Amino acid sequence: MLDIQRYDALGTMNIDWLNAHYHFSFANYHNPERMGFGPLRVINDDLIAAHNGFGMHPHDNMEILTCVLDGTISHRDSMGNERHISAGEWQLMSAGTGVQHSEINNGDVPVHMLQIWIHPNQRNAAPKYQQIQCDPREQPNQWHVIAGPNADALMHIRQQAEVKSALLEKAQALDVIAAQRINYLHVISGAIQVAEHTVNAGDAIAFAESARIEALEDAQVIWFDLPEMKN
Repeated sequence: MLDIQRYDALGTMNIDWLNAHYHFSFANYHNPERMGFGPLRVINDDLIAAHNGFGMHPHDNMEILTCVLDGTISHRDSMGNERHISAGEWQLMSAGTGVQHSEINNGDVPVHMLQIWIHPNQRNAAPKYQQIQCDPREQPNQWHVIAGPNADALMHIRQQAEVKSALLEKAQALDVIAAQRINYLHVISGAIQVAEHTVNAGDAIAFAESARIEALEDAQVIWFDLPEMKN
């Protein structure tokens, strides 16, 4: 099973301060055939204008990851955290019983970031905050486990899922091993080949079987290694 989601087919929101592309139904974009993939509920590719952002708003029972690609976003939350997340850094906010937060671009240049939501397998737990720096360009051609349920992950997530990132140099390859799970692979930059398919920057590919990916040019990717959701 291969399903390629092209960047040009993503849901969009383009207002004066936000240019967003939605992999799955979100806000004004609703597609009943794209309500998530396994426990992966949201991938929003956001470009936030200078001196703008998301004011204080609530979340609960969701694992919320932020990956900043360019610029710096300022975060405040009801747990008392006031942090800055810059390019090359990741944030994980486990909303649990409930938390409020804001994300504001206080800088003079746009912020480019990914916002990712994953359904937890534990409801109504205490909220928690984690933040790391992990730029895969510093150690290319290998997977970095950004978030997962086990000790080898840089951040702990309340789900039997792993979020991994890699920078592949041109002509280098990596294995994506399903291990009885499902895979969603998002290309941040560059281009890769999966089987006979070319997957470009902004695209994503979903598949259940294992695969080998090869970089057609230098490419940064995020791999979501996910359990299947049972009805």
